[in-house]
Amino acid sequence: MKTMQWYFDRYGESHQNQTNKTIHWICVPLIVFSLAGLLYAIPFPDEKNILFNWAAPVLLIALLFYIQKSFSIFIGMLGYTALVLFGNQLLYNLLAQSSGKLAVVSISIFAIAWVFQFIGHNIEGKKPSFIDDMKFLLIGPAWLLHFIYKKLNIKY
Repeated sequence: MKTMQWYFDRYGESHQNQTNKTIHWICVPLIVFSLAGLLYAIPFPDEKNILFNWAAPVLLIALLFYIQKSFSIFIGMLGYTALVLFGNQLLYNLLAQSSGKLAVVSISIFAIAWVFQFIGHNIEGKKPSFIDDMKFLLIGPAWLLHFIYKKLNIKY
């Protein structure tokens, strides 16, 4: 079974350029947030809240991937997931509980962030990791977290 470190090492191979890394620090969280926003905007059978929306079960599936690879990364990503869900609930409320407005904002953020991601990879001169393996879409946020863990001397 591939370890989290294996994924970080492979992901890092196409993320050596400082400009590309900086773009990733900004755009990867925006992509996760906006993707959750898009899912959150889908009509839900009951009144939406931070736990009852379409983003929550999708993010839960991602968390299952993380817990299989690293418990400490799972804990960090659980915290990040809570922030993403809380942020989307807040944005939904600020937009007068309009799923349509949330969808428009989320699509805009998503598209702009991906444009910058591809600019970063063009500068890097290497294709994004997810082209070879879709699991790398889950690795991006965890890869950023692992740098925070290193600074805080937290084992992953």
